[in-house]
Amino acid sequence: MEAKTVKRLSEVLAGANAHYNLAVPKLIEEAVKRGEGVLTDKGALNALTGKFTGRSPKDKFIVDEPSVHDKIDWANNKPIQIEKFEQLHAEVLAYLENKELYVFDGFAGADRSFRLPIRVVSEFAWHNLFAHQLFIRPTVEELKGLQADFTVIYVPNFKANPEVHGTNSDTFIIISFEQKVVLIGGTEYAGEMKKSIFSVMNMLLPERNVLSMHCSANVGRDGDVALFFGLSGTGKTTLSADSDRRLIGDDEHGWSDQGVFNIEGGCYAKCIRLSEQGEPQIWNAINFGAVLENVVVDHASGMANYDDDRYTENTRAAYPVESIPGAVIPGVGGHPNVILFLTADSFGVIPPISKLNKEQAMYHFLSGYTSKMAGTERGVTRPLSEFSTCFGSPFLPLRPIVYAEMLGKKIDESNALVYLVNTGWTGGPVGVGSRMKLAFTRAMVTAALHGELEKVEYATDPVFGVQVPTTCPGVPSEVLQPRQTWTDKDAYDQQANELAKLFQANFAKKFPKATDISQAGPVVK
Repeated sequence: MEAKTVKRLSEVLAGANAHYNLAVPKLIEEAVKRGEGVLTDKGALNALTGKFTGRSPKDKFIVDEPSVHDKIDWANNKPIQIEKFEQLHAEVLAYLENKELYVFDGFAGADRSFRLPIRVVSEFAWHNLFAHQLFIRPTVEELKGLQADFTVIYVPNFKANPEVHGTNSDTFIIISFEQKVVLIGGTEYAGEMKKSIFSVMNMLLPERNVLSMHCSANVGRDGDVALFFGLSGTGKTTLSADSDRRLIGDDEHGWSDQGVFNIEGGCYAKCIRLSEQGEPQIWNAINFGAVLENVVVDHASGMANYDDDRYTENTRAAYPVESIPGAVIPGVGGHPNVILFLTADSFGVIPPISKLNKEQAMYHFLSGYTSKMAGTERGVTRPLSEFSTCFGSPFLPLRPIVYAEMLGKKIDESNALVYLVNTGWTGGPVGVGSRMKLAFTRAMVTAALHGELEKVEYATDPVFGVQVPTTCPGVPSEVLQPRQTWTDKDAYDQQANELAKLFQANFAKKFPKATDISQAGPVVK
């Protein structure tokens, strides 16, 4: 951060009633005392985030600064003028003067060679608790000499003026790479902090020859590492929380020449319809110190009702990765043996699991097809088909080909097997079919991780061209062939063709020069 900005922020904190790096019990005490949330019977803090129960991608900006102008993919990121940012930045700092503030100091990046020291300054105690649980917590000794390279300033009660500040609304999420500041305001949704730092890492890590990835990761008893790529709601957190494997991390990772590492220190799980039987590790992780967002809690008993979606489908739980039994601490592992691309196909036509060759892997990575799940973004109330490049387009500052070429090189070097897994619909599209049973998906993923799918016969899908296993332990054979699950086979053929057209149109528009990779995509019949 520039000296002027450091001095100004330091002055604000010196003049404010600033609480530095409070322990979890104290942050909970502060949040409850201030009316920011309520405790559940298990000791988790539940906060309501008002009208913003998901991210606001239309309100996210990158400051158009000389040092990054030619690097940023402006087709995917919205610029904001330096002057507009500086004015808003100054007004935010003035707003914070003499306020009660909460400060968290920590890291992003479990690998010490690549970690980023960060500071989070917030006006809500529960937001600082969220930061404490989601980012990497320093030791007492590390805290003594910690100097932040990037600072997040979170002011949900401050509203921008679009005409004055150049924003789209009174909400803003703005990253300045030169001043090394993230400004967040006008929204109480805590996930904006997490994804802003991820966006920062997606800029900084590739410059150090590290692939940054929107994926979860775990490791088996024999040291075999698996990556689970996918957008929110596709099952990264659920599928990587496996009692037979150790969790490295549930959402954000880097892949260096030494292996993979977690960018975060916590997990941020969707918990709508969460049950102890279905997802025991996540269920048991929601205890004292965990943060719940927009969960309905009974006033008398304090019990959380995870089936109630009156506030949003996008109910969330944030907790330290250590809350998952056997989690890898620090979150560092070797090179991946298996890579799984997760998609929640709302058309209901993509096979529940299929094997990809390298060209198909690159095609599906660049396509990033899934369905945007209800509640994960502002205004999304039902599943919508989308193509999110690299399974994380909203968080990628650089051009997609940068990440894609790095992944291709990593696949070559590691000889990792790549699978496409549909956690979405079967037997028909949304409204007709049903969501794929979690037990079936777990069985297919387990078979892939244990090498059992290397021992079975495959059939080529006539539309998508991928290799579909004819058998899989624990899964009825008819489930593996999506056309067989549809009562109306002609309707399936039509839907599959429609999705193939969407794939082709998206790829032709975004990657017109990648003709070799485009040949690995679906075929329109």
